[in-house]
Amino acid sequence: MNLCIKCSEVITVCGITGFINYKKIISESDKNILFSMGETLNRRGPDEKDEYCSNSVGLAHRRLSVIDIKNGHQPMIKENNNNTYVICYNGELYNTKEIRNKLINLGYNFNGHSDTEVLLTAYIEWGSDCVKEFNGIFAFVIYNKLTDSLFFARDGGGVKPFFYSNNDFEFIFGSEIKALLKHPSVSSNVDKFGIAEIFLIGPGRTPGKTAFHDIKELKPGWCGTFSKSEGLNLWQYWKLKAYEHKDSLSDTIYTLRSLIYDSIKRQLVSDVPLCTFLSGGLDSSIISAVASEEFKITNRGRLNTYSVDYIENEKYFENNYYQPSNDNYYINLMSNFIESKHNNIILDNDLVGNALLDATLARDLPGMADIESSLLLFCSEVKKNHTVVLSGECADEIFGGYPWFTNEEMLAQADFPWSGNTEIKANLIQDKYLQFDPKEYVFKRYKDTIDSAPKTGSETPSDSRIKEITMLNISWFMQTLLSRKDHASMYSGLEVRVPFCDLRIIEYAYNIPWDMKGYAGREKGILRKAFSDMLPDEIVYRKKSPYPKSFNPAYTRNVENKINKILLNYDSPILEIVKPDKLQELLDTKASMFSKPWYGQLMNYPQILAYLYMINTWLDKYAINII
Repeated sequence: MNLCIKCSEVITVCGITGFINYKKIISESDKNILFSMGETLNRRGPDEKDEYCSNSVGLAHRRLSVIDIKNGHQPMIKENNNNTYVICYNGELYNTKEIRNKLINLGYNFNGHSDTEVLLTAYIEWGSDCVKEFNGIFAFVIYNKLTDSLFFARDGGGVKPFFYSNNDFEFIFGSEIKALLKHPSVSSNVDKFGIAEIFLIGPGRTPGKTAFHDIKELKPGWCGTFSKSEGLNLWQYWKLKAYEHKDSLSDTIYTLRSLIYDSIKRQLVSDVPLCTFLSGGLDSSIISAVASEEFKITNRGRLNTYSVDYIENEKYFENNYYQPSNDNYYINLMSNFIESKHNNIILDNDLVGNALLDATLARDLPGMADIESSLLLFCSEVKKNHTVVLSGECADEIFGGYPWFTNEEMLAQADFPWSGNTEIKANLIQDKYLQFDPKEYVFKRYKDTIDSAPKTGSETPSDSRIKEITMLNISWFMQTLLSRKDHASMYSGLEVRVPFCDLRIIEYAYNIPWDMKGYAGREKGILRKAFSDMLPDEIVYRKKSPYPKSFNPAYTRNVENKINKILLNYDSPILEIVKPDKLQELLDTKASMFSKPWYGQLMNYPQILAYLYMINTWLDKYAINII
């Protein structure tokens, strides 16, 4: 059952891009450039498109309609006190009603029920402080015609992307890198530090950076202005705060459950078909259970749930430290328990290998190998019947679900716990591109992050370390997964919402001491306890198992063939960067020199080959110029 249109909030999921240039007035040629930039985002917003041009600014919007499809047109223009404001917005405000009521009480009127209009009006009233009012996921730009300036912001969790490039007189932005690359002022240059990002840090990336020399990313929780008089001005409007956790165990459980329930319920609003991802793990099971309960209460019928697997994967599955169990049994258990209509998408292994190309084009950077290409294919299948899906990302990062929160050796090492192997990775790279210490390059980023972890000063040594590891996860690993999810899903125009990435949940969980967070000696122990009465015991006590990867040798053969073709083609662009003999050694030894996965828990031998193939694809398709 759809929500009543007159009571619903227009949510604007889409792609945004544009520019401002103080040395010229927008010409027909500039309008064509703007249109081309917008067209690169058609997959993000296939339902509606438009542009706004005035004086020195051009804004473009591509819309995926989720709620109240007839309204919420963008770029949206609003007049107030003899001034004109124009917004390009990608995202969802989950507290739209509360903000609108505040603004109505201040004397504002609204033309519709759009969260876009609420956001724009909030800026008119509160200026840059408006971002402190928002509970949601967003990336937006607002043009102030009177001051001929831009204000822009990105949500504190980093769910929605925002890339930019600038010089003293020009600012160019977009939801995806490909949009910026359509602008003549932005090049596809990559320097030695960009290569370091790809090989030593990737598929993660340093906060605020990309591998492209000319392109940066606005950090989560940051905003800024660009004006003729002051140029670019950036500042952080939201960051984690440390405080003493005074709640008892029972109060903590109550508060957590209330916050998570509220976040999930707010994100179930949709006038198009909505579903959930269900892996049979704790996080997706909590979301699916709450969603199913709400569907029954509001007479919306049976909840649709989706999972992903690979042809003959059960036949070849091998449990290991990182992936202890197959999902299928737990998925069926949970689906039957909540009475969902379950859909299991089975992917062909060669298609997963071949989709590495599209996954690279979706992210504009090399991504998480088949873990990325399979998600892209999975989302394209889900999109055939649904437009919105809720997913369990971010719970592991904030509640301590990964092995590196509980494994003493991983917890103690002075490095990114999901990565490592820096010297082995560096040994792949041609010497001319490594005119710096690779271990120092990586360690500095690790050290800067743990030093930034907020603390009260009264933590025990173990809680102090847990806060550092949590900060690493939120700033790095979580961002990699959110980027993967955004680009892989929006490539098919599928909107994925992440209820655990509510800033209220993140900050509350961050300050729970580990003896409570790790209740009963388990990873995510407090989360298990908080929802133990609404899930089957086998789900509550199941050991963490990550997103499924293929164990079928057909996939391994697929990526091995791709690397062999690269080695046989002397013009393969990656051979300009890597040592061919080391690449051959990877094949011959099945990457036996790697003591742990390349990145995360899933990037072993076939995924390492897939990642290198994605690098080669990226270098080729984006005509990367190494400077």
